[in-house]
Amino acid sequence: MVRLSIAARAGDIVNDAGAGGKRSGSSEERGAIKLPPLPPRRGRGRWDGVALWLSVWFGCGYAPKAPGTVGALGALPVFAVAQLAGPFTVFAVGALVTVVGIWSSTRVARQMRVEDPQIIVIDEVAGVLLTLAVAPPGWLGLAAGFLLFRAFDIWKPWPVRLFERLPLGFGIMMDDVAAAAMAAAVLLVPQMLKVWP
Repeated sequence: MVRLSIAARAGDIVNDAGAGGKRSGSSEERGAIKLPPLPPRRGRGRWDGVALWLSVWFGCGYAPKAPGTVGALGALPVFAVAQLAGPFTVFAVGALVTVVGIWSSTRVARQMRVEDPQIIVIDEVAGVLLTLAVAPPGWLGLAAGFLLFRAFDIWKPWPVRLFERLPLGFGIMMDDVAAAAMAAAVLLVPQMLKVWP
């Protein structure tokens, strides 16, 4: 049984998880994942375990089905706390998660030698937070923001897919930021027109 400590999990991840790349298509419904071996323990830095757990958002990325959606759901507890201080705080937290995610996902992708590992879901976390920063208050706004972000993230219309061409963590994170921007725009239009129910 693989230990769940950060250090052990970073070292032994290949024993019980896996990752295909997300960029070849949707990040959803890929089933069991197979990871390439990580570099020898001596070749990893002390922050690699931290980067791993942030990238998989404390285990959400290990979901055997729809890890992207599970990761997006993992953003909701953070949103619940941040929204108590207002929309700007939600946006600021989303921006912070984006910056941290660029660092952590770059580190994990390099370790695993995969351009965009499926287990990385911190990008979905950032995208949900950035979208919900402009969502109308209430359950309807929350549901609409969540579903709109996931739709744009999976569909990846132009120009969202262009951001996947960026290297490593920038490509992993910024396409979700672009999807969040499109979802936020859709949410803002009915609010500006005063037609939100």
